[in-house]
This record gives sequence, structure tokens and C-alpha cells, in this order.
Amino acid sequence: MREWADFELVEGEGGPVLRVSGPLTVAGIAPLDTRLRELDDIAAIDIAGITAIDTVGAWTVWRSAMRMDAEVRGASDKATRLIEAVKAAENTAAITPPRSRLLERVPEAVGIKVSGMLVGMKDMVGFLGLTIAAFGALVRHPRRFPMLAVIRQIELVGVSSLGIIGLMSFLIGIVVAQQGAVQLQQFGAEIYTINLTGRLTMRELGVLMTAIMVAGRSGSAFAAQIGTMKLTEEVDAMRTIGVSPMERLVVPRVLAAVLMMPLLGFYSAVIAIVGGAFIANFALDIPFWTFLSRIREVVPMTDLYVGLVKAPVFGLIVAMSGCYQGMQVSGNAEEVGLRTTLAVVQAIFMVIVLDAFFAVFFTEIGWA
Repeated sequence: MREWADFELVEGEGGPVLRVSGPLTVAGIAPLDTRLRELDDIAAIDIAGITAIDTVGAWTVWRSAMRMDAEVRGASDKATRLIEAVKAAENTAAITPPRSRLLERVPEAVGIKVSGMLVGMKDMVGFLGLTIAAFGALVRHPRRFPMLAVIRQIELVGVSSLGIIGLMSFLIGIVVAQQGAVQLQQFGAEIYTINLTGRLTMRELGVLMTAIMVAGRSGSAFAAQIGTMKLTEEVDAMRTIGVSPMERLVVPRVLAAVLMMPLLGFYSAVIAIVGGAFIANFALDIPFWTFLSRIREVVPMTDLYVGLVKAPVFGLIVAMSGCYQGMQVSGNAEEVGLRTTLAVVQAIFMVIVLDAFFAVFFTEIGWA
């Protein structure tokens, strides 16, 4: 049997008639479809000679008949049913819907974003509640506590990030000290570069930059790992065998981030101060050890307390954002990338907003 369809033009009573023969199926209709698009002014399409027809063939015949205002002749019962079904499924809507006016689109888009943000905040609070409940269940049943998983996440979040956080903090300390010295030299107060570097890094930059780095490094990893497990149905398999994903996947990561952020923040602040002492030794002729010894005199303990209070909260936000977005993955691999990006953006945004809140709060209670 011939594997592709063909046609010929013959003269009929009302004008040219297109006689189609062969199988009108998806496997061999492509050459015929290309040639049919080049024809016009046909009175009728005769399909009595076709050997097989499917939905694609019926759609091609019906579309050609509609375009050329032609009559379909010789259709079998099967062909008639398929053509009628294709005709009933016709959609005259525009492929691209018309865009609304700018004054309508912008408020609508803003409203959708705000509504989605509020729903996301509600879901995040619910996810936090599930995490607390899972942690409470582990406290009540210590034998189920995933100690090895927590230690592994502590290594990944804390120990493995010491190098990059140390390098970043060292360079930030150099920049803060150098730029601060340039401005303070105008007033003959370059000695206060020590105060500026010490208080700024210990109180704000150390913890803040560490949280941003952990969000980009570990928060994204949390979202990608859990999201991939969702796609491969490993999370569903855990539930099937009676293992709680919240206890095994979320709690270890949240605990690791909360426990390691104060240590990483303090480490970052110390390295930044060392970077400031390093550049001050060359730019300001302040001896390295003199710079470090003065830090103990000019940086109050309240600055250390402020950093240590903020660090666990930032760690909780970063871990919760990564785990929550990972748990929301569904559909395909593209969703993993989108959720990972959203986890990082959401964590950094919330960290900066809370840092501003903490700044006002600690000022109001006298820890300025």
C-alpha cells in the first residue's frame, strides 16, 4: 500500500475538482499538505479514493475546503465523522489575545504579585509550623533524631563555606577600612577608621554578608536537592514507607543553618577586621597589632550581642526559604531552576528587610 497521499485536478461540472487518493494519515500527509497550500479556486474535494484517514487527514481536508470554499465529496462514514468532529472543535479565538491598556495591565500585574506574595507568606508560616511540629516529634522520640544528617548538613553549610566566606569578609574589611580612611582623613580623624571597621563589621556587615552568601550557596542547594527529590518521587516514597520528609530533609537543614550562622557571622566579622588591619598597616601607617588591640577598646560587647541575636534568625530564614521552595517543585526540571532562583531571591530579600527591622529595634532599646 502506498505510504503517502496524492491528488490530481480534473474538470467537473462546477469547476476544478481535486481528487485525493492514498492514505490521509499523519505518517504520509506532509507532502500533500504542502502542495494543497499552493492551490486555490477549487470547486470540490473528492476523497472517495483515500485508503485510510485519521484526525490529521480530516483536519487537512476540512481546512483546505474552508480556505477554498470547496465542497467535500465521496467521504466514507468514518471520514464524515472525523471531519464533523474536527469542524465542531474549531476555535476562532485569536492565537495571541489582545493586550489590555497600560493603565489596566499594570494595576492587574501588581495585584497578582501582591496576592501571590500574601499567599506565599501564609504558606511559609504554615511550613514553619510543620517544621516546628516535626522538631517537637523528634524531641519526644530522640531515637528518631537524624544526627548523622544534621552533622552532614553542618559540614556542608558551615565547614565547607569557611573558605569563600573568609575571602569575601577579608576583602570587605579592606574596602570598608580603605574607603572609611579616605573620608575621615579630610577631618584628620583617620584613627577612627578602627571604630568604623570594627563596629560596622561586628554589628552589621559580618552577619548580613554571611547570610547573603549562605543563601546563595546553601539555600539554593536546599531548594535544588529537595526539588529534585520531589521530581523523582523520592519524597513520596519516603512517605509511603512511613518516613517523614520534614524530619529527614527539612529539620536537619534548618538546624544546621540556625546553629552555624552565629559561628559563621562571628568568623566573618573577625576576618573582616583582620582585613581592615591589613590595609591600615599600609595605608594609614597603623601597626597591624595596634589596630587589633584597639578593636577591643572601641567595639562594645553590645555589637557582638546584636550580631549573635540576628544570626540564628537569618539562618532560619535562609533554610526555610530553600526547603519550602524545594517542597513546592512539581511538573518538570524547569521548575527546579525557577524554585531555586526564587528561594535565593526570597531569602536575601527577607534577610535585608529583617536586618532593617533589627537596626531600628536595637536602637530603640538602647543597643545603638
